[in-house]
Amino acid sequence: MLSFTPLAITFGVVFLAELPDKTALAGLMLGTRYRASYVFAGVAAAFAVHVALAVAAGSVLTLLPHRLVQAVVGVLFLAGALVLLLKKDDGDEEHIKAPADQSFWKVSGAGFMLILVAEFGDLTQIMTANLAARYDSPPAVGLGAVLALWTVAGLGILGGRTLMKYVPLRLITRVAAGLMLVLAGFSLFEAVAG
Repeated sequence: MLSFTPLAITFGVVFLAELPDKTALAGLMLGTRYRASYVFAGVAAAFAVHVALAVAAGSVLTLLPHRLVQAVVGVLFLAGALVLLLKKDDGDEEHIKAPADQSFWKVSGAGFMLILVAEFGDLTQIMTANLAARYDSPPAVGLGAVLALWTVAGLGILGGRTLMKYVPLRLITRVAAGLMLVLAGFSLFEAVAG
């Protein structure tokens, strides 16, 4: 049975951390050039691979002593919050090479490869590994992370620019950083008190 709390926390943290990322813009750019369902299929598959790797890495961390894991997770959450808070808004859009034909395999393959390469070792992948180490519920963390990433990708593909007109990117980034600071505090407290 899936535990709802880790699923919900993971969804919230990963969703907010991924929104200001370049992935939403990349999805938007691909979605304006190609059939949205083809783009989403490739992007969703790449995110599923990333989440599986992150959850596996986080699960390995649970084999270490609990206090050490909480300390490492706390420091990584703190680092993630600082990355979000100190990140410069360069406004630079990535140029994506268009596949020559519009077939499902070419378009979804372009989306898959773009996300697979661009998101490897990304902040949200590290946060997912941290959450998998923090909560003893890899399926819940994995499902929460993949749903969050798919949601951000879908929003990006279907109209990320419209969303950003109503919700400032700076606000989303600060909320995500705040959540990571709270999680860092809890983890570090458990490491010291535990």
